[in-house]
Amino acid sequence: MLVRENTGLIVVDIQGKLVRLVHDSDVLISNCEKLIKGANALELPIILLEQNPQKLGRTTTKLSALLEDIDPITKFTFNACETPDFIDFAKTKNVDTWLICGIEAHICVYQTASGLIEHEFNVELVSDCISSRTLSNKQLAITRLLNSGVGITGLEMCLYELVKDCRVPEFKQILELIR
Repeated sequence: MLVRENTGLIVVDIQGKLVRLVHDSDVLISNCEKLIKGANALELPIILLEQNPQKLGRTTTKLSALLEDIDPITKFTFNACETPDFIDFAKTKNVDTWLICGIEAHICVYQTASGLIEHEFNVELVSDCISSRTLSNKQLAITRLLNSGVGITGLEMCLYELVKDCRVPEFKQILELIR
C-alpha cells in the first residue's frame, strides 16, 4: 500500500511535439493533469524531467502550469538515474516509493523505473498516465517492468490509496479530480 509520507511523483518527459505523437495523447495529458493535481493536494514531492528540451521542447503547457514551482531536471540519458542531478535530488526527498508517469513508456519511463529499482527505491508505474507512440510498446514496457519488480497502479487507485480516508480534508479535492 502506498503511504503519503514516503511517496513522491516523477513526471517523465511529457514535452514538445512528442507528447502529440503518443497513443491517446489527450487522455494521457488529462490523466497526468489529474495525477499532478492530486499529488499537489496531497503535498507529495514531485520531480519533473525533460529529455533534451532544446531539441524536443519543454513540458507541455497544460502540465507545466501545474508545476510552476518545480525546476525541471534536464537529462540526455534515457535512464534519468544516469543523470547525477536526478538521483542525488531523488535521494534528498525522504521518499522510498516513486509513482511514475510520462513518455515514452518503453524508453525513458522503462529505463528510469528500472534505474530506480537498482537504486533500491520502490516504484509504482501509473499505467493510465504513461504512453508510447504505439500501444504495443506501452504494453511491452508494462510487462517488462512488472517482471522486474515494479508495481503497477492506476490514477484512481493510487490517489485513493494515498488518501485512505474519506474524512480527510484532501478527499474532496481528489474526488473532484476523479469525477
